[in-house]
Amino acid sequence: MKDRIKTLRKALHLNQSDFGAKVGVKGNTIGNYEIGLRNPSDAVIFSICREFDVNEQWLRTGEGEMFLIKTRDEEIASFIGTLLKKEDDTFKKRLISALSKLEEPDWEVLEKMCNLMLESKKD
Repeated sequence: MKDRIKTLRKALHLNQSDFGAKVGVKGNTIGNYEIGLRNPSDAVIFSICREFDVNEQWLRTGEGEMFLIKTRDEEIASFIGTLLKKEDDTFKKRLISALSKLEEPDWEVLEKMCNLMLESKKD
């Protein structure tokens, strides 16, 4: 598992401290996992899988894909859920809030505008 944790961390472009902070352990603990000095508890494994959408079977055994394959709806739900957890007033949050207030005719106009932008990009 030590090599898979390191592979995952590098695929996510995180250092040991940042990776550890996201799963609730210190960076040196991640280092100990990566060199095989310690094995992560089931709780840490669960946290890694939940935080990074990692396939638990892959993390434990190396079988299967590294990341869970999500449907488009699952991706959207995950994005919205992550966005709602943040308390700040980011552009993303304001945009989603504005989109949620659109009525059907507004969506049709928005789709037309997007299609026009895509067509002009082809030129």
